[in-house]
Amino acid sequence: MAVPFVGLTGGMASGKSTALAALARLGAHTLSTDAVVHGLYEGAEVRDLVVARWGAEVAPDGVVDRGEVAKHAFGDPDERRWLESELWPRVGAAVIAFRQEADAADPAPPAAVVETPLLFEAGMEAGYDATIAIVAPDALRTERAGERGHHGIDERNARQLTQDEKASRATYAIVNDGTVEQLEERLRGVLDDLPRAPGP
Repeated sequence: MAVPFVGLTGGMASGKSTALAALARLGAHTLSTDAVVHGLYEGAEVRDLVVARWGAEVAPDGVVDRGEVAKHAFGDPDERRWLESELWPRVGAAVIAFRQEADAADPAPPAAVVETPLLFEAGMEAGYDATIAIVAPDALRTERAGERGHHGIDERNARQLTQDEKASRATYAIVNDGTVEQLEERLRGVLDDLPRAPGP
């Protein structure tokens, strides 16, 4: 039996990472594309690319400063497109390897879940068996985003679909407005509901 391949998304500060951690506790194999990007920035290949593009200040002491990268990338559409053209193929390769590992796991996990912030915006939903959108009240999201000191919040939000649009397009829309335990219980219901497709 093939492991259900699930895309997890949601608005900024909706609780995607919290949901991903909850799914891992429930036995799912999980991957954060943001964590993959972190790993890429820690490698010499991508570090050298961004330094060549934007100068040594984006990698003081040889370590990429993601805040500095964000200032360049999220303020200029051309720079953002360049960065995505370098990162996305590398992230895609990591996702393919992750799915292969999940399918080969014994015992099989209930799902292989990939957290992808721009899942619908990038038109990637067709690659998944099911999608989950995490949504949260706007006041909560604003509070969380402010606490994290995000750069380019307005520009990032402008690139994203609204929460309602994400929820309407997702297979499952999960509201994250309570405790972590409540969120985990809602996600348990999703895992129980996922179809188990026969493998190739």
